[in-house]
Amino acid sequence: MEQDKQIIINVWVAGRSYRIKINPEEEEGVRKAVKVAEERIMRLRSSYHGKDDQDFVAMCLLMYASDPHISKHSSNLVMFDIDEKLQRIHNLLDEAMSE
Repeated sequence: MEQDKQIIINVWVAGRSYRIKINPEEEEGVRKAVKVAEERIMRLRSSYHGKDDQDFVAMCLLMYASDPHISKHSSNLVMFDIDEKLQRIHNLLDEAMSE
């Protein structure tokens, strides 16, 4: 049921278009992450000449993995998802108890 609420967006990373399916409340965070990734890839391109985009994407991914700010944001999305699932369980239990 949660997938019914999902939307499809197109994002561009390193000159390539990616069509992804996300929950509407995640769109702003995803678009911000894409913007940060593009900025980092541009900085890497100017620092490391002669590399291809795959190298820059891989280096950017490593930067994301080690960036506590991005990790904190990811943790918030995970906590939101957990809270949403707990609320659904709570609602189902309420329904079962009232029957």
